[in-house]
Amino acid sequence: MIHYFKGEPNVHVIKYRNGSIARHGRGINFWYNPLVSSIAAVPTASIDAPFIFSETTANFQDISVQGTVTYRIDDPIAIAEALDFTISPGSRHYKTEDPEVLTQRIVNAVQAQTRQHVTKMSLETALTEVGALAHVVLQNMAAAAGLEDLGVIVESLHFTSVRATPETQKALETEYRERLLGEADQAIYARRAAAVAEERKIQESELATEVGLETQRQELVDKQARNKLALAEADAKAEELKLNPYGELPPQVLIGLALKDWAANAGSIDNLSITPDLLSGLVGWMTSAKPAAIETGNAE
Repeated sequence: MIHYFKGEPNVHVIKYRNGSIARHGRGINFWYNPLVSSIAAVPTASIDAPFIFSETTANFQDISVQGTVTYRIDDPIAIAEALDFTISPGSRHYKTEDPEVLTQRIVNAVQAQTRQHVTKMSLETALTEVGALAHVVLQNMAAAAGLEDLGVIVESLHFTSVRATPETQKALETEYRERLLGEADQAIYARRAAAVAEERKIQESELATEVGLETQRQELVDKQARNKLALAEADAKAEELKLNPYGELPPQVLIGLALKDWAANAGSIDNLSITPDLLSGLVGWMTSAKPAAIETGNAE
């Protein structure tokens, strides 16, 4: 009738004899009499409990929350007093569903804490601030009613998915898609406007350059005209100064000077026509010349 029980390292084993704890410890081994003894096995390793539940946001939109909560039993004796963790020594199966009840209690606590915050959040906030929501719920889980008394520690909480209903999700996707298309159109318009503005700047710069060139060309033309006028005036003044002395001489002297120049350049003259009228006029001017004028002419 005596049997031997070998414990596992990650299980806290409690041996009861006649309803009282006779021995307990992690992974202990012992002999027991099944007629007067019972054995409870409380896992001490971390346990992952997946969950999924629905909640309603502040703007009355349904969302589904999916994730995993990880917990660990820190006080095996306390949990064994509150729930039944006894096992069948041969199969190592629990005799009751109390271990699953503990997991459900933890999931219910997660849902209750999540509901307190989701009901104050808009749909958009609940869908976008998943990490912050999980962090707040985890902090509140540490003081959740009942878990501390059971000796349970919630180690981590992760919301793997927070989604709206398919109809709402589709509407949000459509709205977001339209907003993206609008932003894309605005970007295209802004790019076109910038291109037009740059083209206008280029045209204004080219026009300003052309105006500057035309202004410089006009200034150059005006300056050239002034220079030519100044040269012409200078040539006219020089010619005037050159001819002024001849204006004071009598005609006979001028004729004599002309004949002198003609004699000096006679070799380059091919034909010369002297009319009788011109010859008689010259003779008359010469014979009527005053001695002073003739002398002046000779001097010349």
